[in-house]
Amino acid sequence: MATDDRAPTLRPDSRLVAAAVAGDRAAVGELVEFVRPFVLRYCRGRLGLSGGAEDCAQEVLLAVLVELPRYRYETDSFLPFVYGIAGHKVADEFRRRSRNRADPHADAGDEDQPGPDEFAQTDSRLQIEELLGHLAPEQRELLTLRVVLGYSAEETAAALGLPSAVAVRVSQHRALTKLRRLMRGGPEPKKKEDD
Repeated sequence: MATDDRAPTLRPDSRLVAAAVAGDRAAVGELVEFVRPFVLRYCRGRLGLSGGAEDCAQEVLLAVLVELPRYRYETDSFLPFVYGIAGHKVADEFRRRSRNRADPHADAGDEDQPGPDEFAQTDSRLQIEELLGHLAPEQRELLTLRVVLGYSAEETAAALGLPSAVAVRVSQHRALTKLRRLMRGGPEPKKKEDD
């Protein structure tokens, strides 16, 4: 397994973030190297191993560098800041793909036509995307980090700025319960007045 696929420690050191924000070039380099595996893993999880995940990760890192001098939040909330940028860049990539449905690599005379397995995978992916569309964006991100990318509850809490691993587990349980209900065709429960 490549080192980029492993989750590093949960948070960058707050002194490192402060030094990078202040313009210390060595700290900036160290901080970028720290967040790179998180960003790459996130982009690969959302976009797949092929299809521009590495390019999107580079765009995220460049955007982080551009925004770094203007970063004014708590140094402990740096990863949620990075994931916010990553989420926007991934959304940009999906929009770009939806505008350009033509595959620039496909050849009209190519004998490599999609087979039944590829159609089944596409159909399954569309069904999953439709189900996930019923979840709140925060729940989709949480499930992506936990289920697709394999983050621990602690890593997910750090990435999303949640107070604890318990909060992650509770939100994950609620999201999965909603998905199960939708898959069974059951109605969504009515919200309580105090929710």
